Amino acid sequence: MLSFRELSVFQSVMELGTITAAAEKLRISQPAVSRMLQQAEQRLGFPLFFRRKRRLLPTPEASALFPETTRAFAAFDVVQRRTADLKAGRAGGLNIASIAAFAHSLLPEAIGRFCASRPDVTIVLQAMNALQVATVVANHQADLGLVIDTITVPGVSVSDLCASDLGCVLLRNHPLAKKSHLVPADLREERLICLSKQLPLGIRAMRLFDDADIPLKPAIEVTQSTVACALVRAGAGIALSDTIGIKGTPGDDLVFLPFHPPIKVPGRLVLPRHQQLSILALDFIDTLRGLVEPAAQPPRQN
Repeated sequence: MLSFRELSVFQSVMELGTITAAAEKLRISQPAVSRMLQQAEQRLGFPLFFRRKRRLLPTPEASALFPETTRAFAAFDVVQRRTADLKAGRAGGLNIASIAAFAHSLLPEAIGRFCASRPDVTIVLQAMNALQVATVVANHQADLGLVIDTITVPGVSVSDLCASDLGCVLLRNHPLAKKSHLVPADLREERLICLSKQLPLGIRAMRLFDDADIPLKPAIEVTQSTVACALVRAGAGIALSDTIGIKGTPGDDLVFLPFHPPIKVPGRLVLPRHQQLSILALDFIDTLRGLVEPAAQPPRQN
């Protein structure tokens, strides 16, 4: 087996034809080139060159070996470039698991911005419920995850990413749209579109109405904020949602009004507890954090 240095000497002599030229290219002495050629021949058990008028001519065995060394060095160059790209966060793959609210709102913009300077990065985005998000991160099937509120699953750590307001999404021409905020009493006679009572936002809405001693009676129950907003747009009622949810369905026809007193809905970042994050994952988290504050703000009311 030849060493990398011996292969370099062999390739240089094959390309340039003389020990002098090979030594200049490799920036080593001529005796060092001669010595490494001799070592290479001893390792291989056959001669690589014979001399003719100060030039080294390859033996048939050397001519047969040369294409393989050329491919080996080309592969090494690919590895070197790949290593540099990975170190700089320009290449590789990133698997993201998220609840639908973030997958429809924050993540498309974050991924677009992230990939703009990383065309060789491959992104996989999976939309699923919060328990599934935490499970795939814990099982190392995703590099990171996004959920609303907290969740307890062994093998993951959960940290704050953002905080949005809980409120209502309604048509701009609805009579309540003139208000600056809402309270549960304002919604007594309205058809309410609510997220499932099994979801964090649905649970928070139930607590809000219970605290106000007003029964929460959904006319329509859904599992995604974007679906709730689409139903509002179709005239089916008023949706209980948060500011992240409405970001996924932009348009001038919808208005978001927060509840008063304000109720904050935490967005959480889910990471594997016992695995170091890749450079790509860390860079993407930085991109996310640069976007979450504007995304969590209520849309401007015109």
